[in-house]
Amino acid sequence: MVYFDNAATSWPKPEAVGVATSDYFRESGGNPGRSGHRMSVAAARIVEHAREAVAGLFHASDPSRIVFTHNATHALNLALMGLLHPGDHVVTSSIEHNSVMRPLRYLETLGIEVTVVPCTPEGILDPKDVRNAMRPRTRLLVTTHASNVAGTLIPVAALAVLARDHDIRYLVDASQTVGAIPIDVEELGIDLLAFTGHKGLLGPTGTGGLYIREGVTLTPLIRGGTGSDSANEIQPEFLPDACESGTLNAAGIAGLGAAAHFLSQIGVDAVRAHERKLVEQFQSGASEISGIRLYGPTDAALQCGLVSFNVAGAISSEIGLILDESFGIMARTGLHCAPAAHRTLGTFPTGTVRFSFGWFNTSAEVETSLEALRQISVWASNSIGRSARGNL
Repeated sequence: MVYFDNAATSWPKPEAVGVATSDYFRESGGNPGRSGHRMSVAAARIVEHAREAVAGLFHASDPSRIVFTHNATHALNLALMGLLHPGDHVVTSSIEHNSVMRPLRYLETLGIEVTVVPCTPEGILDPKDVRNAMRPRTRLLVTTHASNVAGTLIPVAALAVLARDHDIRYLVDASQTVGAIPIDVEELGIDLLAFTGHKGLLGPTGTGGLYIREGVTLTPLIRGGTGSDSANEIQPEFLPDACESGTLNAAGIAGLGAAAHFLSQIGVDAVRAHERKLVEQFQSGASEISGIRLYGPTDAALQCGLVSFNVAGAISSEIGLILDESFGIMARTGLHCAPAAHRTLGTFPTGTVRFSFGWFNTSAEVETSLEALRQISVWASNSIGRSARGNL
């Protein structure tokens, strides 16, 4: 089996992730920060060690600025709902995931204005176009760090400078890049960074978080028990407690901490180099296969570790089924929860086939996929072959 769906959820996980999760249940298991007994203290220690490990990957000097959430979608909603008010103006791009677009479309119904800046058909966003979209009432710029469809990297460094120069907050959706591309939140000057634990961070599902720069204040998305200042019925204002109401996914966070430690040992630079090599290998091989169309910049230096393509004569869902049933290759097809991105690329409504690579993928697996696509391309161009999929 070849697993090329790491942009949805990375697999396999480092062995240490399963060990850490199991150890939490066997040896800790208490509610972190809610009691003074040894199991609660042990659970709290696990959570804080994970917070420190994640902060280290982002080069965030204050771990308390990392708020744990269920996933990146939760983190993005926390940032958007906690920062924006009726009358505000938001600027975003045309390649955003629905985790950004759906909250923004909802906020439009509350009187918040949204401007979507068009990207090129390769998914490239020009900072000049972003600057031209800004207005006196613009309060927030929100973009992905890399498209989950085309893999195109957004120039977050230039956009962060632009946002600072206009006294605008900048929120980055780093779902596709955290753990796979080096990020220094303080050097970049990012105000808010949303991340998920189950993709490039190699952690369990149900984990994620939001980095909140010092000086940025959010209205909590939910309020309730935090285990701190319990005599007060008013929500604490200090981080991370202000935005971490309710019992955390301590077992998942234990696994996330182990994954972050694993990445710190191998180095995110090494992950980036490995994935870039796989992307280059795939692009080179695919460009020689008749009928395959690649989307995005088709330059591994300008994209994260994923590629999108279609095969002439077949729809993406059909190709995905053949890859799975006939070749044992796991890929994602369709619209990838990002219809705006597919409209930008010209692939709406049928979508694309997406291969997303990870640390545990190999060059041999890429070659296996290229051979499969050579066979599929011949089949797709042959109307008789298309009626006999089982002969592949």
